[in-house]
Amino acid sequence: MTAESILALATFALATSITPGPNNLMLMSSGARFGLRRTLPHLLGVALGFVFMLFLVGVGVSELLVRVPVLADALRLVCLGVLLWFAWKMVSAPLAPAGEAPTAAAPLTFVQAAAFQWINPKAWAMALTAVAVYAPSSDLLAVALVAAVFGLVNLPSTGLWAVLGREVRRVLTGPGRQRAFDWCMAGLLLASSVPMVITG
Repeated sequence: MTAESILALATFALATSITPGPNNLMLMSSGARFGLRRTLPHLLGVALGFVFMLFLVGVGVSELLVRVPVLADALRLVCLGVLLWFAWKMVSAPLAPAGEAPTAAAPLTFVQAAAFQWINPKAWAMALTAVAVYAPSSDLLAVALVAAVFGLVNLPSTGLWAVLGREVRRVLTGPGRQRAFDWCMAGLLLASSVPMVITG
């Protein structure tokens, strides 16, 4: 891969990693609700889980979805169901006194966040496009390079959303503001699934 190709890949990785999507909206919500330190496992799970997913997609998982279309349809339904569940969890989570994290709830763990990549429609779109454009031959070295570039770009990009959530937490000074924020995040999360429903 040439230097120009790597730069183009890094630009693509930045554009797709830093824009709103299920991961970033959930990280922002977690940062606001639990703070940055407690959100860190969630953040690392997103970044490393996506790199692992991207690598496996590059070495052949995407072929399975092409050859067995019913799996792609089932995956789409599972994606939608999980996003609806997360949206419900956002708006039904217990409120906490201003500046405090709710004791009856917890942020996603590293494993949960990594596993979520497999049912995240934006993650699938990113992985499939990256492999098709930058590693079309499924060459192991090319796929590993694509995954590495995404890993370097994805972590700080998604981390900004968790930091933004932590900063938003400063203005969530009452239950009304907290609940309004929860509903806003849930609505945006559901809105992020619209392209999946339309193309499905």
